[in-house]
Amino acid sequence: MHLSFLGGASTVTGSRFLLSTDRARVLIDCGMFQGSPNETIRNRVPMAFDPKALDAILVTHAHLDHCGYLPVVVREGFKGPIFLTTATAELVEIVLLDSGRLQEEFAERHTRWERRHPVDAIAADKGSEQEYEAAVAEARKAEDEGHVPTTIEPDPPPAVPAPAPAVFDPEVELRQQPPNVDADLDSPLYTEADAQLVMPRFQTVKYGHQVQVAPGVLATFLDAGHILGSAMIRLEVREAEGGPLTTMVFSGDLGRPDTPILNDPTVLTEADYVVMESTYGGREHEPTAEGVRMLAEAVRVTSDAGGVLLIPSFAIGRTQEIVWELDRLIDKGEIPLLPLYLDSPMASRASDVYRRHPEFYDAETAALLKQGESPLDYPNQTLTRTSDASKAIATAPRPYMIVASNGMLTGGRVVAHLRNLIGDPGATILFVGYQGQGTLGAHLQAGARTVRLDGQVHEVRCRIRSISGFSAHADESELLDWIRNFGSGKKPGDPGYPRTVFLVHGDPEAQLAIAPKVEALGYRVHIPRWREQVELGVRDGP
Repeated sequence: MHLSFLGGASTVTGSRFLLSTDRARVLIDCGMFQGSPNETIRNRVPMAFDPKALDAILVTHAHLDHCGYLPVVVREGFKGPIFLTTATAELVEIVLLDSGRLQEEFAERHTRWERRHPVDAIAADKGSEQEYEAAVAEARKAEDEGHVPTTIEPDPPPAVPAPAPAVFDPEVELRQQPPNVDADLDSPLYTEADAQLVMPRFQTVKYGHQVQVAPGVLATFLDAGHILGSAMIRLEVREAEGGPLTTMVFSGDLGRPDTPILNDPTVLTEADYVVMESTYGGREHEPTAEGVRMLAEAVRVTSDAGGVLLIPSFAIGRTQEIVWELDRLIDKGEIPLLPLYLDSPMASRASDVYRRHPEFYDAETAALLKQGESPLDYPNQTLTRTSDASKAIATAPRPYMIVASNGMLTGGRVVAHLRNLIGDPGATILFVGYQGQGTLGAHLQAGARTVRLDGQVHEVRCRIRSISGFSAHADESELLDWIRNFGSGKKPGDPGYPRTVFLVHGDPEAQLAIAPKVEALGYRVHIPRWREQVELGVRDGP
């Protein structure tokens, strides 16, 4: 039995984990790499598996870095089922169709740019070819190094392995990316038509219901509390009929306790192996109440200054939470009723999905609905569905607020607003979510004084503010609280005590920060490299 880390390894994007047994091949998540060119080029590297040979794909949730590669796998021959929750199915459809359409638009714009700048185009193409060749070489190197075995004996926790030296280290290159947003795609990774082929493969599942997804593989989806329909997945695996049982838990993206709209992440206590996200390793969020206070303060400052508050936000999850909190603040009389422009067609469609699925809500939000309130709608909001309406926001009377995607400033309508506001001292850019290494958002958070947008250098004169209390990801303490439950009342070697905890979906610094703390709880820890394949031991007995 093997587990291959084809994405989400030493990075926060591209989550793809392939479980292989003698009779089954199951892919858990099928995400796109996002961020800088050194990340996105990995989407072009040949797959480490044959899509036609996959029995099933399991999707934890609808963010692009967990589902965005599905059209490629389906286009290349995957014919099996894709298992996911009902809400995730609806959200994934929105995400994939939007992604395919945007990639086609980006490719068209790039073609026009190449015609106008033939000399620069040659240099850009050469750079892309070098990045691609380096990424392929890195993938081959990982595959050539063979398997890394793990054992079921209660060995003392080993030291966290340092990344093997390589001629090309994409993580180092990623951290060195300049604060630029430049599209450089020769062709779309997939089209909207490709994305349309994915949805017929969907098979929806309910939380807590066990389903056979492949020969010898049973899956149970459990609430992860991250976004609507998000799941952690527990697998029960037998390599042979009647053989020993191995249990595995994939955390997906873990949400935070006591966040609006959604239930808390499910508490699990037993597994042989745990694959856990580590996005916020080494960091703690502000308390939720402090995050709400900072949001209210930013709104009041914007109102007093007659300015603009721009909130880059992920269309699914974060936007709905921000609107929920603004609506609560209005009800409490803590902020003025400024106009709010929701400038994300995807976010608008995602909010419609949220409204259709109250069965996923927590008790507080369900109670508000019963009282006739609409916590997913701000009372003075305008939905901008067209590009012309989006452009017209710049001429609207101030003060006002904009919530636009995407959350890391790597593309989308928010970049056009940023272009208008980056040099405006009366504007505030308020980050309410994680900014991946190498992204424009991360550079602005770090204090960059100039940025380059589509080839033009802009001086940063607007205010930059950040709130971590709205993160949909568990912070380090919350991650440790979740993983601690697996060892409660047990000792290494006991049934249900994890033999290995694999840390995934985190930047290297985050993983190295949290790894010794997970080890201190008594677990063996392994930080997989991209394309690494691990051999999993099986426990004796039924």
